[in-house]
Amino acid sequence: MNSRQRVLAALNHEQPDKVPIDFSGHRSSGIAAIAYARLRKHLALVDKPVRVYDMVQQLAIVDDDVLDLFGVDVIEMGRGFLLDDADWKDWVLPDGTPCRIPCYINVEKRGPDWYLLAANGFELGVQKKGCLYFEQTSFPLMDRGISDDDFSDLEDVLAKTIWSGTPHPGAHISPEDPDGAMAAAAKALRDSTDRAIVGLFGGNLFELPQWLYRMDNYLTYMALYPDQLMKLTEKLYSIHIKNLEKWLAAVGPYIDVILFGDDLGGQNGPLMSPEMYHRYFKPYHAKMFKRAKELADVKVQLHCCGGVRPLLGDLIEAGLDAINPVQITCRGMDAKEIKTEFGKDITFWGGGCDTRDILPNATPQQIAEHVKQQVEILNPGGGFIFQQVHNILANVPPENITAMFKAVR
Repeated sequence: MNSRQRVLAALNHEQPDKVPIDFSGHRSSGIAAIAYARLRKHLALVDKPVRVYDMVQQLAIVDDDVLDLFGVDVIEMGRGFLLDDADWKDWVLPDGTPCRIPCYINVEKRGPDWYLLAANGFELGVQKKGCLYFEQTSFPLMDRGISDDDFSDLEDVLAKTIWSGTPHPGAHISPEDPDGAMAAAAKALRDSTDRAIVGLFGGNLFELPQWLYRMDNYLTYMALYPDQLMKLTEKLYSIHIKNLEKWLAAVGPYIDVILFGDDLGGQNGPLMSPEMYHRYFKPYHAKMFKRAKELADVKVQLHCCGGVRPLLGDLIEAGLDAINPVQITCRGMDAKEIKTEFGKDITFWGGGCDTRDILPNATPQQIAEHVKQQVEILNPGGGFIFQQVHNILANVPPENITAMFKAVR
């Protein structure tokens, strides 16, 4: 099998020839730029500039030599963009490591702190001195509230949040660009690789309002204003479905997996009752997942953190093919239990290595033993793509990263 066949076999619940591996195939399976710089030195690879493609999380583009070395089977569609040196500009990571960031990213230093700005100069977030990430500073609808809003300007205010207002490579151009730049770049990437290609769409229904109103306010609104919540979700859905149709018209033929996002869980379980999920979100997830499959020959993956076991059945019914990052340290997310209960119906894209306690703190031998155990549980019968639980953070030793990937196969 080549890489694409291997990944698709696993997604079809067929046993592939090897465990499919994802590393940086989406924005939750990657590596902090600080850790990536150390990894390249540890591996004694040729010196290359570290490129940061996700400014908020400070994630690095993983170069082809590392993908090849670790046998990675997945690549993100954004790697087909910003291929010229002129597309990048110099910056410095919080530990002093030189790096490059996309030329369209607007950052400004004020005293010891860095500010992330929208293209028009609107302040989106701040990275305080000593911090490793940007934090959102603008919650554009926080003071307006939700009780009597008609949401007529919703599409405009989305660009005033740090996540929607800071595009990753590929999302920085319109799918309706008259030159067809998005489609051309996606096609060129597909022609250049046999890795499975993941297209990052988003389509967040539960998280976007948190960025607009602030999380505590929005969770309160879910209980106090159910009718307004439905109107808000319907409005978001209408925006997403319009964008989905335009986006897949451009890139649908060139991707294998479409990635939606919605963090529905926390450490101790879902962030809402199953009843609230059924009412506010499941019908719209189902319609988006179905429409994606109507428009393109793709598998549907959802990035969804936390202890979401009580919602897995509903997500499967909604048409979900794969879930990541499979946060095995959360309540109810024991790998053996969820594989037994749901493994025939959904692919676990993750859960391969605990990044909270084991990857940063254990010895390489302990990491290898842990990884082999997780693979032994999750891989039989397909339905498993290896990735660590979420991104590799800046403090992870490079020898631990190497030990993790060596242990997979």
